[in-house]
Amino acid sequence: MLTALVANAAGEIFELDGYAAVGTDGTTPTPLTLNNTRNMPFGSELMYLPERRPVLLNLQSGRIETVNEDPYAPGQPLFPVTAFNSPGYVISQLGTYVEKQKSRTLPLFSYGAVGWHRGKFRSAVIRVDREKRQDLRLMKPDDVAFGIDMMRQQMPANRLRAHLEKCALQFGCPAAKNFFLGRYEAPLPTAKQCNARCLGCLSLQKHSDIPNSQDRIGFTPSPEEIAQMALVHIKRVKKSVVSFGQGCEGDPLLAAKVIAPAIRLIRSETARGTIHMNTNASLQPALQQVIDAGLDSIRVSMNSVRQECYQAYFRPKGYRFSDVLKSMDIALRSGLFVAVNYLNCPGFTDTPMEIEALKSFLKSYPIHMIQWRNLNFDPLRYFEIMNGVARNDTPIGMQNLLEHIRQEFPNIKFGYFNPPKEKF
Repeated sequence: MLTALVANAAGEIFELDGYAAVGTDGTTPTPLTLNNTRNMPFGSELMYLPERRPVLLNLQSGRIETVNEDPYAPGQPLFPVTAFNSPGYVISQLGTYVEKQKSRTLPLFSYGAVGWHRGKFRSAVIRVDREKRQDLRLMKPDDVAFGIDMMRQQMPANRLRAHLEKCALQFGCPAAKNFFLGRYEAPLPTAKQCNARCLGCLSLQKHSDIPNSQDRIGFTPSPEEIAQMALVHIKRVKKSVVSFGQGCEGDPLLAAKVIAPAIRLIRSETARGTIHMNTNASLQPALQQVIDAGLDSIRVSMNSVRQECYQAYFRPKGYRFSDVLKSMDIALRSGLFVAVNYLNCPGFTDTPMEIEALKSFLKSYPIHMIQWRNLNFDPLRYFEIMNGVARNDTPIGMQNLLEHIRQEFPNIKFGYFNPPKEKF
């Protein structure tokens, strides 16, 4: 078993002798072991959770219990510690804790279980993508700064280029950094508006005590600005991807009137590169417009394929879950590479009813890829909301879920990142 990690009121994180780390799949606390964890991936971050108390295994009594204060410093409160894991890894167990009264909603991160063993942190995660697209070791600040200076000289008046500078420098966006580094996928944020009110929206939180993680783009770039950015990236990067639908914007289908002509401008100069869109797939006419212009692939965001659970999280405005399914059908019939951005939360995603719904969905809509992403939202609040709209049984475990889907649908790719068309 792994030694428990806790934090004090100053935010100092340390191991707590005499206690073992505990994770949960949303229902049952389980001790963390070498078998159900791995060395914490590089780039992951530890965080302690205020207004909460850790749930740990007392090695002396053999009982899982809530630890309110430091047993070695009586009167000093302890706080739970969790891990926000690097891209490419899906959480298999959540951190385990109890809330104090009137505790505020946690910020928009995922909260994975973590422990300590022989000088190393270990996370309860499953690797789903080995690509080093967002490996921070390959994003040295000096190299990013050099790329920013070079792009300023090359595109001094391009507002989208200036927006991505802020994303890279202020918000640390790996996608924006990749553009300036000339590698992999370049983001093309475009849409100021959105027709969903996602609980975990990274760029806009109205009437909520949750802070948004980054600022939403405040203007609509022109087709020429978009095409200029995309062509610079495509011409200097092999197997390049340029993508609409980023964390710093609304849904790109609402900006189809500028995206479609931008795609045409790109394709008038080159057939190279993959033009991709991350979207909620709510608007069929807009989707058809960008497909006709030359879109290569889409990724549709879903937390669930059960209508009531989808609507409770995305809270759509002016569209229905049935519209999403119709759009996916259009994309598949049009020959696009179609992926699902599947927002996972252990204890909900791996429940039998969710799994059966997913299997039924995959039989009806033969998508090409599932991107297993961690849901960035307070897990206890999420369980409360999902249990309020649908029945959810005892989970079978994320590892079992992945193996089950892989066995039944062997042709579906598993991953985390948007692939270039050379890998379709």
